[in-house]
Amino acid sequence: MKISIKYRLFLAFLLATCTLVGCMFLVMQISFNRGFLHYINNIEQARLVQLSDNLQTAYSSHGSWEFLRDNPAAWFRLLADTLPEDLPRPRPLRKRDERLAKDAAPDAWPLRRIMRQSPHQFERRVVLLDTDQEQIFGPRRYRLNTAPKPLTVGGVTIGYLGLLPPKNIVNPQQQQFVQKQRRSFAVIALIMAAVAALFSIPLAQRLVRRITNLAAATHLLTAGQYDTRVSAGTSDELDQLAQDFNSLAQTLEKNQQLRRQWVADISHELRTPLAVLRGEIEALQDGVRPQSPQSLTMLHDEVMHLNRLVEDLYQLSLADINALSYRKEPTDLGETLRQAIEPFRGEFADRGIQLTCTIPTDVPLPILADSRRLHQLFSNLLENSLRYTEEGGKLQVRATQNAGRTAIHFEDTAPGVPKDKMECLFDRLFRVENSRSRRTGGAGLGLALCKTIV
Repeated sequence: MKISIKYRLFLAFLLATCTLVGCMFLVMQISFNRGFLHYINNIEQARLVQLSDNLQTAYSSHGSWEFLRDNPAAWFRLLADTLPEDLPRPRPLRKRDERLAKDAAPDAWPLRRIMRQSPHQFERRVVLLDTDQEQIFGPRRYRLNTAPKPLTVGGVTIGYLGLLPPKNIVNPQQQQFVQKQRRSFAVIALIMAAVAALFSIPLAQRLVRRITNLAAATHLLTAGQYDTRVSAGTSDELDQLAQDFNSLAQTLEKNQQLRRQWVADISHELRTPLAVLRGEIEALQDGVRPQSPQSLTMLHDEVMHLNRLVEDLYQLSLADINALSYRKEPTDLGETLRQAIEPFRGEFADRGIQLTCTIPTDVPLPILADSRRLHQLFSNLLENSLRYTEEGGKLQVRATQNAGRTAIHFEDTAPGVPKDKMECLFDRLFRVENSRSRRTGGAGLGLALCKTIV
């Protein structure tokens, strides 16, 4: 049978809580029993000390134990006098019972009745012995675990007093109190388990609701609805997961938009030179334009423009699949930069753009790189400056070294790139001004290739 995660969480919370409550119940029960027995033992030891003093005082008055041997009622009074003030006193004997107890043997029924009336069983375990350790009062069969306490009067031992250790709680009132406490503990444990169950249900529902929302949003995202978002906070891991999900959805939505824009731009970029080629060829076929070296040159320029566009797209596609080849070897960066600049000097001069180059010649600029790719990188940057720098401007190329690092600076004059367009400068097919001619302004792939090479 399949159990939903909500009920699994509920059962997990409930099981953990019940286990904790059960352990607490057992620990409290054991602690209470030990503490209660310790409390009873302290009371009995205090009564034993008090009884010892009372017996020694009574012996001094009577001169022997004869006043107790045939008088169980007197023995009981001595025991009753040791009860703490906060404990109930035993009901006094009626005159008839007192007279019978005086004339009866120690084990006669009035004494047994007196013992049954005692609120504690301390009286049943006290043993009084004479100097010969002959029993005066106490249970018929007894075995002391410790030596009895000697009773002395004037430095002379007159007897011994002992107390049998309790094996368990046998007094009815004590048992009733312990049972009442156990029931209270059990009720408290059940109430705690019930409260935990009540709190576990909404907690499990809340956790599952958030997970369910994430699952539903994931299904929508899988179906292509990239505008899906989930509410997120900053309190726990599920909120962090929701934030990551929103970031993922935003990235996928942006990638989808870029992909659509990419397809549209590529189609447009390819259609423009193809349309020009088609028009020129049809004009030649219809005789509208005579075949001449100028017309062939125009056709060749369009073919080369189309070839550069396809080549750039091919290079970017190789970079996307990490298939763009690099053959790295020790290279002089300064020499590679000079070789890339020299072919452009004439074109910059024709445009009236001043080109200055400051590259150290006294020391080499060693680097482990692919000189062919670096040449392509520098050429794209130079061509970009040539196209977009106004006539009469200038381009300064500098190479500097600092702490073992080499920096290449390309600084050209106006027009510059607006700050709001900086982050898009290296996007594919991006132009600062879309109105620029595609033949003079390029397809917007050069800087994207530069970023890929770097």
